[in-house]
Amino acid sequence: MKKVVTTNICTIILALSLSFVTAQAQTDPIGGKPAADAKVSVSDLDYQVKYQRAFEAVLWSMPAIAVYGFHRAAAELGAGANVILAWSKPAKPNLEALTGNNQVPYITSQTDLRRGPVVIEVPAASEKASLYGQIVDHWQITIADIGPSGIDAGKGGKVLLTPPGYADQVPSGYIEVKSPSYRLTFAFRSVPGPSASMSQAHDYAQTLKIYYLSELPNPKPTKFIDPINMRYSSLALYDERWFEELHNIITVENVFPRDKVMMGMLASLGIQKGEPYNPDAKTKKAMRQAVVDAYFYMQQRALHPDDPSRIWWQGKHWFSGLFSDKNNEFSYEYTDRIDIDNRADRYFSATYFPKKVGPKPAAQYLFALADKNGDELQGGKLYSFTMPAKVPVSQFWSLIVYDLDTWAFIYNPLERAGLSSFDLQNMKKNSDGSVTLYLGPQPPKGLEKNWIPTEGKRPLPVVRIYGGTDEFWDKSWEMPDLELMN
Repeated sequence: MKKVVTTNICTIILALSLSFVTAQAQTDPIGGKPAADAKVSVSDLDYQVKYQRAFEAVLWSMPAIAVYGFHRAAAELGAGANVILAWSKPAKPNLEALTGNNQVPYITSQTDLRRGPVVIEVPAASEKASLYGQIVDHWQITIADIGPSGIDAGKGGKVLLTPPGYADQVPSGYIEVKSPSYRLTFAFRSVPGPSASMSQAHDYAQTLKIYYLSELPNPKPTKFIDPINMRYSSLALYDERWFEELHNIITVENVFPRDKVMMGMLASLGIQKGEPYNPDAKTKKAMRQAVVDAYFYMQQRALHPDDPSRIWWQGKHWFSGLFSDKNNEFSYEYTDRIDIDNRADRYFSATYFPKKVGPKPAAQYLFALADKNGDELQGGKLYSFTMPAKVPVSQFWSLIVYDLDTWAFIYNPLERAGLSSFDLQNMKKNSDGSVTLYLGPQPPKGLEKNWIPTEGKRPLPVVRIYGGTDEFWDKSWEMPDLELMN
């Protein structure tokens, strides 16, 4: 009897439970809306979506916008396609570019393959000078390294840049480079030989030629401009103009399959291929705030990298400036994803990288992100840095100090962006053969030749090692950190 009662009670409870679930299912589906107490976080969701998409677009487009700045800067100097800018001397602060070099003369140019293939005649390396540099596409991916370590192997030659989809036969004697882009830029350094002068390196640079293949057999002479005393402003514009330039890029270039999702997002901002650029006031406001926030986000990531492999010497505050992707390349494109954040890190701070970096590249860049005590460097302060007497390099070393806000040279009356081993004969040395350099608003008395002016800017010191030997690469040799003096 007891067993029967118990069974009946269980049956009744189960029936009531099923009845309750059924009733609930009929009036309130599982899911389909937020919790009853949920509230919208912003009053204007349309603005929020525009802001979010604009912010992500800035990080995504960092490499393309950074290299587009070279097109803009050249146009402002009256240099159109196939005009070469060849600095007659190492650059001064009026070269407004990311982490530039002030040791050897620069050469740069841009071209547009919508008019057809372009020929670049590269001179052979000589005892006077040699070239080192890259030709890059509109995503700033190197399509050809030039110079002794490049496709010409230092022997020179005729490089033929062909546009997307080009299928014509390439004339004999040319080195074809197939371009995925129509707009291309190149940046070379004219490196003087051991006994050559800067003027000889400049003369060598002017033996370059660039012209359209269609101009043969009588191409017009290549036009050169020396911008040594001109303002060359290639830095990204951190306001709504960023998106105007992005529209200018998209209007010309083909879309890669990897980027179609972002193209859909850009369309909601009024950025589409073949459509005019005319965002409304709300969209412009969202763009402006997004690019400002993206700038500060990138600065935060740059000063506090979360990748421990970028620390060069454990316990010190020097970070590798030549970090690459996991394939030792600079595309950050993998089979399953695009690493947008780390790609943005890379191109926020510098431009023009080789196709691939080996275990012992020709140069290494070490960024001082803090002083000896681990404190961030401050504007208006004086710091010292002592380079040991014996530096494991086969070529030379340099210390250049940039403005942390722009990652470009600091304007100063001396037009001195940095010092190097080339300047040792003019600097006061320590008794052990080392040399102490000073960076700050004013030099210590009697040490003006050892001083790099910072003009009150927050300094970003970068040591370059050219031709590092085994002691450098195996890290058995170390540099000290910077020290705060006042």
